[in-house]
Amino acid sequence: MLAVFQGSITNAPQELCSPSSRPDERKPGPQILETFTQQTPGAVRVLIQDAGGMAYTHHKQALLRPRSFASVDGIFCMFQGALENLPSLRQEYGLGKSITEVMLIIEVYRTLRDRGPFPPNKVVADLDGRFVFMLYDSTNKNVFVALDGEGKIPFYWGTAADGCVAFSDTPEVLESGCGKSFAPFPLGCYFSSHMGLQSYQHPLQPLRPVPRVDSKGQALGAEFEVDMAKKDLKKQESMHRVGSEANWAKSI
Repeated sequence: MLAVFQGSITNAPQELCSPSSRPDERKPGPQILETFTQQTPGAVRVLIQDAGGMAYTHHKQALLRPRSFASVDGIFCMFQGALENLPSLRQEYGLGKSITEVMLIIEVYRTLRDRGPFPPNKVVADLDGRFVFMLYDSTNKNVFVALDGEGKIPFYWGTAADGCVAFSDTPEVLESGCGKSFAPFPLGCYFSSHMGLQSYQHPLQPLRPVPRVDSKGQALGAEFEVDMAKKDLKKQESMHRVGSEANWAKSI
């Protein structure tokens, strides 16, 4: 799976961009997407006007962690994994038994965007299973990406030469396209265009970058982890305000 979004739509943290990356190591976002499509057997590419694109394949996918894609009313979503509480989530949101995981994510997002009172950390925390998803809402120009807290599904993100942000479950894809400016996506976290990177497992705790180096001592894109020793009071107050009176789509 690969998703690439324009820098005008969303920006990754500065620490993800490695100072050791040479210009010739990094490619523009559209080129990363095109190369993936050309070199991946059975790849399907979906271009999203003025935003970027997504691509996926069922080739060599894990039996218990299948990949899927869906698009509804300008919301594009790729999903990998399985939700153990899918039946109860269908019931909670009033969805039929034929609704798959990827469609559930779209419907949950759309419902909460239009009518829902819950903050995003509550929504993602209610997903039980091993999963990763990448969603783009063309109405709000919002990228929303989340990874479960177990780390059984590899997932990475990086910055392209033209400022695009790329997400993939294959590190070689980002290494060849982003040079040293990529890193594992943090477990139990979500990223959105409007709120940046947040932990949904510890929503009141800030995230801090952790420097990485390769075998030659050159700096790589930083990883992020929850700083359990520090509390950001401003963030705590902000998260409390995003409660039953707030629309989550305006805050993510």
